[in-house]
Amino acid sequence: MANQTNWQGTNVLIVDDEEAQRAPLAAMVSAWGFNAETAGDGQEALEKLAVFSPNVIVTDLMMPRMDGFELMKRLGADGNMPPAIVLTAFGNIETAIQTIHDLGAFWFLEKPIQPAALRVLLERAASQSQLAVETERLHRQLSYSGVLVDMVGTSPQMQQVFTVIQQVAPSKAAVLVTGESGTGKELVARAIHQLSNRRAGPFVPLNCAALPETLMESELFGYEKGAFTGALERRAGCFELAQHGTLLLDELAEMPSGTQAKLLRVLEDSRFRRLGGKTEISVDVRVIAATNRNVDEALKKGDLREDLYYRLNVFQIALPPLRQRLNDLPVLCETLINHLNKKHECNVTSVNAEVMDAFKKYQWPGNVRELRNVLERAVIMAGEGTIQMAHLPYDFGVSVGSRPPVQVFEPENVRLPVGTTVAEAEKALIQLTLQHTKNNKTRAAEILGISLKTLFNKLKEYGASGGDVADQPI
Repeated sequence: MANQTNWQGTNVLIVDDEEAQRAPLAAMVSAWGFNAETAGDGQEALEKLAVFSPNVIVTDLMMPRMDGFELMKRLGADGNMPPAIVLTAFGNIETAIQTIHDLGAFWFLEKPIQPAALRVLLERAASQSQLAVETERLHRQLSYSGVLVDMVGTSPQMQQVFTVIQQVAPSKAAVLVTGESGTGKELVARAIHQLSNRRAGPFVPLNCAALPETLMESELFGYEKGAFTGALERRAGCFELAQHGTLLLDELAEMPSGTQAKLLRVLEDSRFRRLGGKTEISVDVRVIAATNRNVDEALKKGDLREDLYYRLNVFQIALPPLRQRLNDLPVLCETLINHLNKKHECNVTSVNAEVMDAFKKYQWPGNVRELRNVLERAVIMAGEGTIQMAHLPYDFGVSVGSRPPVQVFEPENVRLPVGTTVAEAEKALIQLTLQHTKNNKTRAAEILGISLKTLFNKLKEYGASGGDVADQPI
């Protein structure tokens, strides 16, 4: 059992309409080292919250004016609900379990209260609350160093983005993320989810541009067996899959207008019906929308409904393109190279000064996604050490209309005499590439633009006609 001093400064709000229950409970909790405050019902508890910030709430379910269920619903709607322990009389256990499931309460205890059981639950709930506070503090500290969840950036533009993410994450407010393709809109949505009290729930992304209109509604809301031809069984949609979590609607402006109207109703009522269904389903889902379109233009063209836009645009996070935060290139390169080293089993340390200078002069129309693709090829080409200009694509930084012709062979590296067959030339190219990669077949296949299976088939073919090609000189 934890020492009393461990909980100094930890606030517990006890909500119960019976004074004979409330006062002894508060005295007992105080004796364990917590700061206890009491309220006679949910309404009084909300009033107490103006001057008292609880780390844990212990609340009865059945109370006049406002019961425990409504209290937690109000706190959850505001994004301010700490871990809650529900007290219930005999016969109301099913309601208590429903409260835990629907509103995310910590646990429940049946009356009469067993002090030992309450103390264990109280200390666990307090520990969870402290962990959440510490996690938020660490994320805030990391953001000052240019890291927030999976996002990096030390530029003023990204620090502003990090600040808004941290402000909006604890709430239930809808968020609209805008920015060009490749700027990291899904990363923003995932960061909001990870920093919210929904982090234990699912994160469900849906790309609205990837679905035809006929499938959009069934993907969002699900369907009942027999709802349409081919509906052989009931299927849950994205809203059900995201219960108690976060749903990302990517490329929202590509969603059909009729579906946008139905989505708006779900956002307002938190209820929907599966296709072919007769009953409404209640959901507790936070919705984050994203688009790479110019919002004003999408509204003028009617591609985005105004009523849906105003419902989702409680907070708007506009991601800057990479060309407007080039000072972030060093930390982005370092982070991406570390990730790509693990993916491809390489040991690249950094990019050299010439490459970094070229990166800073480039406009990056594909933003961070393009940077990642360029670095992935460079990491595979280099294998280890420092990335140099020779490891970048031959046309990097050159506009499409002025690209130089591809030069496959350099005379000093490969000499193909007149009369060389295509098969012999292919064998020579594979030999050269394997020598360059120090016989790393995975990287060789990447460079050659063929699958690893094809490369092994070629090696087997050459081996049958004269030994291991990787060991033969050119």
